Amino acid sequence: MSANSVSQREAEVLALLGAHLSNAQIAGRLHISVRTVENHVSSLLRKHGVADRRALAALADRPHDALPPLGQIAGMPTWRTGFIGRAHERDAVLGLLQPRGLVTLAGPGGVGKTRLAAVVAEAAAPEFPLGGAFVDLVPVRDGQVAGAVARVLGVGESPGQSLEDAVAYALGQTRRLLILDNCEHALDSVAALADRVLSRCPGVTVLATSRERLGVPGERVVPISPLPLASDVEALFADRVAEVDPGWDGAAAPGTGPSQPAEPAIVAEICARLDGMPLAIELAAARYGSLGAEGLLAALDDALRLLAGSRHPDERHRSLRAVIGWSHDLLDADERALFSRLAVFSGAFDLDAACRVAPFASRSAVANVLGRLVDKSLVARGRGAGSWRLLETVRAYAMDRLEASGDLDEVRDLHLGWAADTAHELAGNLDGQWRDRFDAVCDDLRAALRNAPPGPGVVPHRLARSLGLLAYARRLVSEALEHFKEAARRAPTASAAAADLRTAAQAVYAVGLAHGAFDLLVESAARAESAGDHDAQAIALAQAVVTARRFTSGFPDPIPGARLRELLDRATAAGDPGDPVVSAQLAAATAWCPRPPRTAPDPSLAHAAVAAARLCGDPVLIGAALDLPGTPALHAGRFREACEIARERLALVELMNRRHPAAAAEILDSFHNAWLCALAAGDLLAALSTAERIACDELLGAHPYRPAGKLIPPLVLLGRFDEALEHAEPMWQAWRRSGMPIAAWLSPAASAIALAHGLRGDHASYRLWRNRAERALGTDAPAPARDAMVFAAFVDARVAVDAGAAEGAPSLITRAFAGSPTAWPAAYARAAAAELAVLAGSPDPDRHLIAAAETVGENDWATACLLRARGRLHGDRAAVEESLREWSRLDARFERDRTSRLCR
Repeated sequence: MSANSVSQREAEVLALLGAHLSNAQIAGRLHISVRTVENHVSSLLRKHGVADRRALAALADRPHDALPPLGQIAGMPTWRTGFIGRAHERDAVLGLLQPRGLVTLAGPGGVGKTRLAAVVAEAAAPEFPLGGAFVDLVPVRDGQVAGAVARVLGVGESPGQSLEDAVAYALGQTRRLLILDNCEHALDSVAALADRVLSRCPGVTVLATSRERLGVPGERVVPISPLPLASDVEALFADRVAEVDPGWDGAAAPGTGPSQPAEPAIVAEICARLDGMPLAIELAAARYGSLGAEGLLAALDDALRLLAGSRHPDERHRSLRAVIGWSHDLLDADERALFSRLAVFSGAFDLDAACRVAPFASRSAVANVLGRLVDKSLVARGRGAGSWRLLETVRAYAMDRLEASGDLDEVRDLHLGWAADTAHELAGNLDGQWRDRFDAVCDDLRAALRNAPPGPGVVPHRLARSLGLLAYARRLVSEALEHFKEAARRAPTASAAAADLRTAAQAVYAVGLAHGAFDLLVESAARAESAGDHDAQAIALAQAVVTARRFTSGFPDPIPGARLRELLDRATAAGDPGDPVVSAQLAAATAWCPRPPRTAPDPSLAHAAVAAARLCGDPVLIGAALDLPGTPALHAGRFREACEIARERLALVELMNRRHPAAAAEILDSFHNAWLCALAAGDLLAALSTAERIACDELLGAHPYRPAGKLIPPLVLLGRFDEALEHAEPMWQAWRRSGMPIAAWLSPAASAIALAHGLRGDHASYRLWRNRAERALGTDAPAPARDAMVFAAFVDARVAVDAGAAEGAPSLITRAFAGSPTAWPAAYARAAAAELAVLAGSPDPDRHLIAAAETVGENDWATACLLRARGRLHGDRAAVEESLREWSRLDARFERDRTSRLCR
């Protein structure tokens, strides 16, 4: 069984077992009793089918979820220097870190907010047993904040789930710390995400750093001021000087030259001139080794005097800018040239990237200059090996110098070329080690595209297309969709634009409703037609027709048949029937869009479409074509035939490229269809196996409540009530937190939970979940609600059978027999109703048995139920024993136990 089948608390225990903690240590970490830990360990042993704690610890090492290892803050920056001062602020912030709380460290740039946040996180780690995430938002723009957090957490979007929801789901209900660093340039997005996380994750604490408050209700703001003079600030200066000048000993004896102790009064004066700003002090200290204390003070006097007339409202920014400018003025020509060009990188960069924006210098020369800039504290080492970055305040100054030089456009072009080449290389290596590299450069790739000259162009088009593929593979699906649309806008030819729009349409299935794909396909066809690419035009139009007829739930209003037939005629006229792919696409569209009076796919045309798809050998095309005979079989009640087709489609999924949007629709539909067909056929173990695969799937399983909706019905029908109930409340609460959209497919899961409670005799919980099942349908329920209502009727009838309730039986029986006899829940409902008719002493129970028999033959669970009903009516022990054998074969434990009582 997958780890997705365990409760949130059990997942915490499993993680702590992986860290080799004892039961007592786990109890202390999670604030629960040792006995409770023992119970959780026993449950985990049973669920995972392993023998001992060692095996559980090994399981914990697997990537069950995307969050960082136990107790670690993912993305936490590191420093080579010590932390000085701020004890009062650190303690104050620690005292404010409460569950569902937001604390913002507010202060000017360069005051040390990021460093303090990291120190606080380290000190607070014991209070956050499952760790959290530290997210640097410097290179992030408005609208991409959730994506930045998702990257650090290692999560992505899934169908029907936004990145914001994915982040909230990943953080969960337990104690975790989320640090959002440098929020000031994306306040609206940061505030919206923080508010969503805090409202949905009661155990999460958010710590933010910003130049201004976020404005979220309940926010606690801690002002961070410059270090106080005559204390911590001089200690910081001394510590940083010691880092760069081994001769420094901080003694009080007077001295003026490098490597000599400085007069304390001079040090105090230097710190005062820099207003106690930590970044300014670190930049100045980097020059102590060459100038000494008095030389440093004299140079600072000159630099600060230049800005004496500045109108900046915050004098601390004047002094910081002055010391950066002074450091810049001391650079030689090579250092200045590279320093300003590095401003185009919004995040970390490596040596190759730096060389691309400085083509006038050799690789060794760039490496040498980079080292000198690091020594002078104008460039900082990045978090990864072989990477560097500019602090944001320093980068802003460097950008000013780049603009003043007149080289900005040239350097941005070089940056764009580097980004396009990097993205193209990564997109071509999606089967290799690409993910960490993409995470490191993605913000710069986005920035390069954003800063590219407007209009079509080969280089920005290549970047946009590659970014779309990378974002999709990283499961940033909404972002990928926008990149593909941008690629179409940037395309140098109409044919390329048509291809990008088709890819965008394919991505829609992983994030939105099918009508969005339909519109993009029609637009793609128009671009292909203008390019004279008639085969591409035919394929896009054919796919648009199939989309409208196959995925009807994705259209608020159905596309008129006349419009679809007109599109099909245009596709047929445009495409080359001798091309195998064009032929397969046209065959599928022709089968899905039959001529009047026929409304359903023509069986002969369906088989022709499957044959045409098989000739292409494309698993995506074959899987889509197989839906042509599969869907009518399911709707006609031929569940065994539908299951056979569904199994073939599911096998084809293993051959599809999951990292490309072209497979999205087939992966989603194949899994759902296989699960539904198995459930309709009463093959509950197959339905459960498919549901577990859905829960583990990277594209489907991250959704906060849909996988549970697939797991619960087969678990309940198998009699595994405890396992089903573990998913119930988390599923329901996640649905509520999502804004409670209409979810007809969620209703059967809620009804199944009601069934579990009803069969256990907990009538209060039974009524609660029956009401919830109705709430999931909403007041204006879509067409699938009919099936959900039939399943609810089955639940009521089955609970009445177990309770021996004759009162109200006629009404329950009528409800259970209502609706189409071929709908997937009909066999369950009619078999249970027939058994209720027998137990309630209905006037003509044989009539109900005969009527049910016409339906249940394709459903194993219903067949076993009807055998038991016949045995009860006629006192036929052989029929009851045959029913018992069927329950045992199905592994339906509750029904087997109930039936065995009748054989005694």
